[in-house]
Amino acid sequence: MKRGAVVEEVSAGRGVIHFRLNRPILAQKLLEQLCSEPDGFGVKSELLRHLQGGRTLVEFSSPNIAKKFHAGHLRSTIIGNFIANLKKALGNEVIRVNYLGDWGMQFGLLGAGFERSGSQEKLRTQPLEHLFEVYVQVNREAECDESVRSAAAEFFRRLERGEDQALALWRQFREITVDEYKRIYQRLGVHFDHYSGEAFHQHQTQNVLDELMTRGLLKTTEKGTAVVDLSGAGDLSSYATLVRSDGTSLYITRCLSPPSLFKTDKSQTVHFRQLFHILLAMGHQWAERCVHVAFGLVQGMSTRRGEVVFLEDVLEEARSRMLNNMRQSSTSKELEEPEQTAERVGISALIVQDFRGPLMSDYKFDWDKVLQAHGDTGVFLQYTHARLCRHARETYSCCDVSPLVDSRSVSVLQHLLRYDEVLLQSANELQPRHLVNFLLTLSHLVAVAHRELPVKGSSAAVAQARLCLFSAVRSVLANGMRILGITPVEKM
Repeated sequence: MKRGAVVEEVSAGRGVIHFRLNRPILAQKLLEQLCSEPDGFGVKSELLRHLQGGRTLVEFSSPNIAKKFHAGHLRSTIIGNFIANLKKALGNEVIRVNYLGDWGMQFGLLGAGFERSGSQEKLRTQPLEHLFEVYVQVNREAECDESVRSAAAEFFRRLERGEDQALALWRQFREITVDEYKRIYQRLGVHFDHYSGEAFHQHQTQNVLDELMTRGLLKTTEKGTAVVDLSGAGDLSSYATLVRSDGTSLYITRCLSPPSLFKTDKSQTVHFRQLFHILLAMGHQWAERCVHVAFGLVQGMSTRRGEVVFLEDVLEEARSRMLNNMRQSSTSKELEEPEQTAERVGISALIVQDFRGPLMSDYKFDWDKVLQAHGDTGVFLQYTHARLCRHARETYSCCDVSPLVDSRSVSVLQHLLRYDEVLLQSANELQPRHLVNFLLTLSHLVAVAHRELPVKGSSAAVAQARLCLFSAVRSVLANGMRILGITPVEKM
């Protein structure tokens, strides 16, 4: 193997080959690229060329309407947002869809309950709290009262028949809920191109059932339910139920209409396996490109008031705790909007905690660990970015990078070179932990470099080169954080 301008030396060891790079060229080429096009660094690499272009539909979050946003939907929301951000960064046209749980027998219960004990006045003043109260009460009554169960079934039949009065009440519930959800999504920095839902597709369910019948895929059981045989042997040893015995549709039936390419929910792994199986049997070859991104459970997430039910409780707790930590810290600066900064840092802490391990793994939530300023946390990422902003608010033009040949500078530069590889691995596996670990390692490396490579007191040429290096790190750190769904802060 011959040496050249880039590789200065090649030597063989025991089972390994060592390459010594030309450090000035490494610094020059890397920093030139980062200075000229900081937002394109990594994502426009030749390594990722085959992933650019195309269209990706990401369906995520998917809460149930007429209920406050449950904390359990946080993982689906931030994972889906990460996938959408990553695909967009890599040059895909991304369509973000929130497929709401806005249809089904639970709305029969809610509608019947509201007709019995609902209040339009309370619906105006405390909409989701009132709907939650009505739903809890009617569920309790339905457990021991057959007439309530019958009324719920009848209300859902009225919905499926398109009766005006029932639909008007349902639309009111849906509009109230979506407005509330949009406010929560804005706090999380999440947006959607479309708010869809089961109701939007429910009118297509009969067409789906007709097609399944025509293809000979739909069977009727002794109980009167309509099912699709998934056994492969025709013995119904494995099947999916699409229609109840009373003729009303199920969730999976309404899912057969929209072509969703990504879903997030561990508990529904079997559901999506059945769904993709049926779509392929119907001749929809695009189902082969559908991916279900499953994830584990969060254990022990609670506030000072007790067990968490609603996501807003978690966000308020994160902001409150972070604001308290910032006030007690001797390194915190005077901020114009301390509450907004505390919220952004708190949310980044929640995201990094969630993304550090494999998505399928359950993990135990610990507020003290999540909000630590040092260690592998979202707070540390934000602190590193804010610290770099003090010295590198501008993108510095790199004229002379020859001072950046010391081991600390080179370790940072070599790590930056891995950014495109990490993005590739993240895209192939749809796992955010690779990017999280890359950014955390980068933050640790630059923290050491920051201590050992001072700007103040150095010659003009050395100071300029180091500022260029720190500016480059800040750009990559900020870009990576945005892909994760984190808004970088400049002061904290």
